[in-house]
Amino acid sequence: MEKRIIHIDMDAFYAQVEQHDNPELKGKPVIVGGRSFNRGVVATASYEARKFGVHSAMPTKTAHKLCPDGIFVHPRFERYKEISAQIREIFLSYTELIEPLSLDEAYLDITELVSKETSSREIALSIQSDIFEKTGLTSSSGISYNKYLAKIASGMNKPKATTVIHYDNVLEILHALPICKFPGVGKVTEEKMLGLGIKNGKDLYDISKNDLILKFGKRGESLYNKARGIGTNELTVQRERKSVGKETTFNYDRNDDKEILGVLEDLSNKVGIRLDDRQLAGRVVTVKIKTGDFETHSKQMMTMDPVFKGEDIYHYAYNLYHEVKEQDVPIRLIGVTVSSIEERLYRNMTIYDFIMQ
Repeated sequence: MEKRIIHIDMDAFYAQVEQHDNPELKGKPVIVGGRSFNRGVVATASYEARKFGVHSAMPTKTAHKLCPDGIFVHPRFERYKEISAQIREIFLSYTELIEPLSLDEAYLDITELVSKETSSREIALSIQSDIFEKTGLTSSSGISYNKYLAKIASGMNKPKATTVIHYDNVLEILHALPICKFPGVGKVTEEKMLGLGIKNGKDLYDISKNDLILKFGKRGESLYNKARGIGTNELTVQRERKSVGKETTFNYDRNDDKEILGVLEDLSNKVGIRLDDRQLAGRVVTVKIKTGDFETHSKQMMTMDPVFKGEDIYHYAYNLYHEVKEQDVPIRLIGVTVSSIEERLYRNMTIYDFIMQ
């Protein structure tokens, strides 16, 4: 089966998080970076700020000149990491073949998920929808038969985009692409290319491999391949999993035990399904809550036997919830995780069950 790679890229991630957490910033030019106008650097900028020419890696002093009414915000990396972890859990609900590139982007190999009934585009849209439902943030996706083209596709129509590059349109897209948009072509290489009359992908395509190697050394062959849409489709995947968990953030702070426990039971069942699918079991169950004031509390318990069934996970989670949840304090998030993971000997029994046979 032909490979199908998705590149998911969050839209102006840091700035979008700040606008999401502080609605007063929505629709305004937000610039995330160091507060020092003399030494600070822009981490990212909202699309409202980008209209003024502000972009990442730009000195904040320059950004202030271009956008004097911009709202400068100091980065909150712990918050960005928290949301990035939520997004990764969504990825894992689709596939374990994930190559993270940073907090806000990753490659996913969805080859095995594509069928006659479900296209790669539908899968990408579903992932983006799940991200928005979970975090309130938008993303863009690029889909193609290798990583390099998927990355180009994700950046073509931002924000809130889903773009496919396939064999029928790849050369048309690459020929029209400005040379600076090719991954790996930095400012210095761009200037050299422009000096040689290489303005777009078509110009690059028309140069022979030998000439490119003469002009750019070892990179010449890579540039030759990129002009033809040739690239790797193998992801660098970290397969070892130390835990399996699910969590959810409520639309409003909740304090009804019955309602919350219903959600916790559903999360426990989802964790159980994921463990069962991978023939895994775990010996530690953890329940995490976050209050309306963003205070995080957790409680964990060692199980008597390795667990993988939703009902068993919920049995422990139920007790942990009552230990960690304060009666009069509403919460905005709840999650359950099973850790100390090990493989099960047989699909429908735990190691303990096997020994007792």
